[in-house]
Amino acid sequence: MNADARELAARFDIEKLTAEFYADPYPVYRALREHEPVKRMPNGSWFLTRYDDLVSAYKNTKVFSSDKKKEFLPKYGASLLYEHHTTSLVFNDPPAHTRVRRLIMGALSPRAIAEMEPYLIALVDRLLDNLAAKRNVDLVDDFASAIPIEVIGNLLDVPREEREPLRDWSLAILGALEPVISAEAFARGNAAVKDFLTYLEILVARRRAKPGNPERDVLTRLIQGEGNGEDNGERLTEKELLHNCIFLLNAGHETTTNLIGNGLVALSRFPAQKKRLIEQPGLIKTAVEEILRYESSNQLGNRMTTEQVELGGVTLAPGTPVTLCIGAANRDPAQFPDPENFDIGRTPDRHLAFATGAHQCAGMALARLEGAIAISRFLARFPDYAANGEPVRGGRARFRGFLKVPCVVSP
Repeated sequence: MNADARELAARFDIEKLTAEFYADPYPVYRALREHEPVKRMPNGSWFLTRYDDLVSAYKNTKVFSSDKKKEFLPKYGASLLYEHHTTSLVFNDPPAHTRVRRLIMGALSPRAIAEMEPYLIALVDRLLDNLAAKRNVDLVDDFASAIPIEVIGNLLDVPREEREPLRDWSLAILGALEPVISAEAFARGNAAVKDFLTYLEILVARRRAKPGNPERDVLTRLIQGEGNGEDNGERLTEKELLHNCIFLLNAGHETTTNLIGNGLVALSRFPAQKKRLIEQPGLIKTAVEEILRYESSNQLGNRMTTEQVELGGVTLAPGTPVTLCIGAANRDPAQFPDPENFDIGRTPDRHLAFATGAHQCAGMALARLEGAIAISRFLARFPDYAANGEPVRGGRARFRGFLKVPCVVSP
C-alpha cells in the first residue's frame, strides 16, 4: 500500500487530472502529504499539501503574493477573463486588496449579518415548502444554489427579476480558473464576463442615480467609497468597481452552494452523524465547520513567490507559482486527529476552508449563517430525505461541489 501511495504521489500532475481524481481526490492528497508534501509539478510550479506549510504561505503575504498578473497572462492573454481575475479582491495584494476589503467588510458587519437572519429563515422555509410540494427534488437546483443567489442579490440590491443569469455567469467565470481549460471553457468564461459587465454598468448607473443604504447595500458602499473625494486610499476606479461586484456575486454564490450541497450529501452518507445532528440540533455550528473541513468548497489556492524562500525543506526561487491545496491541508493528521472521519462535534476545527491571514474570506460569517440555517431547517423538515440516483459532481478540482443531487423528501 505504501508503494502504491508513493507511486500515486510521484505520478501526480495538476495539469493531467483523472476521472478518479475528480470523483475522490483525497487518496492522492494523502499520498502527496506523506511522500512529497512540497511537490514540483512538470510545469515548474509547486504543490503544497501540509497544513503548516499552507498557514506559512497565507500569513507571509509579502513573500507569497496573491497578485495574478504574471501568472494569468500566459493562460488568458489580453482578455476580459484576464482583466476580471487580475482586478478582483481575492487576486490582489495591498493596497488594492486592503481598500476593497474594507469597503466590503463595512457592509458585512456582525450587526448587518444578524439582521439578515429572519430573512434567511423565511427564504429557506419558502424553499422547503416548494420541496415538499415536489417530493422528487434536486438539492442543488431547488435548494442549495437558490439561497446564496438571493442573499448576494439582496446585498447588491439586484432586482429579483434580473437574477436568473447570475448562476450560469458565475459557473462559467469560475470554471475558467481550473488548472487547465478548453478553448470552449475559455470562450464561455469571456462571454460571461462581457455579459456581466454590460449588466452591471446599467445596475451601477441606476444606483448612482438612486443610492441605497450604504450600511446594507454593498454596491452603494462601493460607489460612495469610489467617489468620496477624499484621498484616503478607498477610491475605486470604474473597472475595479464592476469587477469586484462580479467577484462578490461569484464568491458568495458557488462556495456557499457547495457548502450546503456537500453538507447534505455527507450527512446522508454518514447516517449516525445525521441522526446525531437531528437529535442534537445545537451541534449545527460545529457541524458546519466539519463540513467545511471534510469537503472544502474551495480546494485550491494560488500564490507567486516574490523572493527566495524555504518551505518544508525546499528552496523556492522568486517568481515561482505555488498551489495551496486546502482540501489536503484540511485532512492533515498533524492538525486533525482521525482526519478521514466525519465528526460533526469535532473541536477544535481550525480548517482552512476560508483561508487565513489577510486573505481570510470576507464573507465567512455570512456563509456560516447561510449553511447553518439551510442545513438545520432542512433536517428538521425532512429527516428521512434519501438519494434518488447518484449525485453528479461538477468535474472541477478547484471548487468541489455537486451539479445535481437527486433526492426524495417526505412532507
